[in-house]
Amino acid sequence: MFITFEGPDGSGKSTQIALLAERLRAAGREVLTVREPGGTPAGERIRALLLGDGGSVEINPRADALLFNASRSQLVAEVIRPALARGASVIADRFADSTLAYQGYGSGLPLDELRAAINFATAGLTPDLTVLLDLPAEEGLARKSGDGCTRFEEGFDAAFHTRVADGFRALAAAEPVRWRTFDARRPKGELADEIASAVGLATLRQ
Repeated sequence: MFITFEGPDGSGKSTQIALLAERLRAAGREVLTVREPGGTPAGERIRALLLGDGGSVEINPRADALLFNASRSQLVAEVIRPALARGASVIADRFADSTLAYQGYGSGLPLDELRAAINFATAGLTPDLTVLLDLPAEEGLARKSGDGCTRFEEGFDAAFHTRVADGFRALAAAEPVRWRTFDARRPKGELADEIASAVGLATLRQ
């Protein structure tokens, strides 16, 4: 399976990914976790530029979309497709839907143009299941501070992040078979149980 986690900044994706990976490994599966942008030598260099590590630079929304997709293309070709081909489960901390939410709903770029770029970058790879950890944008931003902040938390206003959160909800509503939405404010253990159940249901559909 190819499982992606999406949601506003600060929604707890990393924690829930680790818990799900642990459960799947305990069940005897090979599990690979990846993050976007990054996950390859080239992708990590792009990540440093995109997220402002080592000094923020100005990047326009179209350049953002292209850079995210460049990192994504490398990750798909070098890591994700080979892992899926050998039967591993891959769990990604963000994937193509983040481009639609951030550069599309957040920055106002045309969704159809972004989808075309995504399809080219991924050669049509689509997740089997996408987990949305839903959280009001202001609550997610309040959870982020200090070294955990990126260019997106520091350089974009609250209205942008609200549009992003609304965008994720719209994407989930448009594809209810692929997406499962969870309240990120729920207790960590209960949330992990619900996500594990959703993964089991997705497995049965295949």
